[in-house]
Amino acid sequence: MAAREREEAAGERPAPLSLFEDVRADGADDGDEGADAAGGPAPSEDGEARRRRRTRRVLVWTLVALFALLLGGTGVAYWTVDHYASSVERIPGAFPTLPADKQPTAVPNTGTTFLLVGLDARSDVPTTGTEAKAPAWKAGAQRSDTMMLLHIAADRKSASIVSLARDTLVDIPGHGKAKINAAYSWGGPSLMVETVQNLTGIRIDHIGVIDWNGFRALTDAVGGVDITIPQTIEARGDARQWDAGTHHMDGAEALLYVRERHGLPNGDLDRSKRQQNFLRALMIQTMDAGTLGSPARLTGLLQAVGDVVSVDDRLSNTDLYELAWSMRGLRPDGVRFMNAPFGGFDSTADGQSVVLLDRPAAATLWEAVRNDRMEQYLAEHRTSSDTLGDSVR
Repeated sequence: MAAREREEAAGERPAPLSLFEDVRADGADDGDEGADAAGGPAPSEDGEARRRRRTRRVLVWTLVALFALLLGGTGVAYWTVDHYASSVERIPGAFPTLPADKQPTAVPNTGTTFLLVGLDARSDVPTTGTEAKAPAWKAGAQRSDTMMLLHIAADRKSASIVSLARDTLVDIPGHGKAKINAAYSWGGPSLMVETVQNLTGIRIDHIGVIDWNGFRALTDAVGGVDITIPQTIEARGDARQWDAGTHHMDGAEALLYVRERHGLPNGDLDRSKRQQNFLRALMIQTMDAGTLGSPARLTGLLQAVGDVVSVDDRLSNTDLYELAWSMRGLRPDGVRFMNAPFGGFDSTADGQSVVLLDRPAAATLWEAVRNDRMEQYLAEHRTSSDTLGDSVR
């Protein structure tokens, strides 16, 4: 352990950790020097220093689990890299084949931006825990249920997640104006990336495709999540009633929570906030010592990731590991959630209800993402209704 700490102090990246090397189920540190035969600290050991070292190691494992959820298995490279990272399906041809001058210019040293796409359903996803066999896209078979931009700051100390409502009216190349979720159905990941790049002027570095249905397994793997409903929402049509209070949700109930929109006052806008609220709760539960300290729970979590997420084939196993390692200093409160600025509802010529962006406000947000100035943006817009708060319907 001393050798590993010297490597960290020197700024070198240590070899991938064994699952049980640094954190035991009881939270103790197997490798602390100076421990007596009974496992307690020797009289000469500085207790505060030991706690700092243990906190740092637990944080690394927190990131392992957190980025497995957000980035499709990134953190698993700390533990048996090839097995878990290779279980994440890679998507070929995920980016538009356009000349550089037809795409947003990549701004150097401004962080990394992922486009996260959640699907209504992904065909042939098994429920037995084995890997999904269906492709991430088949022409006309799926529409994206959720679109989120995940921007990771260049200093790796913060991350921002911005949701785009599925009914947002946009220009889809080759198809004209339509709801943004149609882009995935018509042209798969590459058309979706092109559409979002045209809308935002942000160069997308990577894409992750998420199967919401598979989040049942992820939720159950961490023992469920706690979600608070601020006020009772009565049943409407097929939508169930949600009673006010804190609910400990298993995977099946959490899936109902993130998919429902017809019983919510603002429909798809409220649903996107629910999805963010769920991801936040899942992150918190993942970071809980009961998950990190349980080999069974952590194993189940990592095994479920490959069934839930696909990423572009530009991300190798080594890339995933190096990204996770670079983010080891990120703290939970450094991850912020928000919706793209809302500009109202409208209807199309054929009577479809659509969501409009507040274009001037959105332009300010896109510029902040593009130039890695999200901390400044959030400081100036912390009271915005588009930013996820503690009270979510």
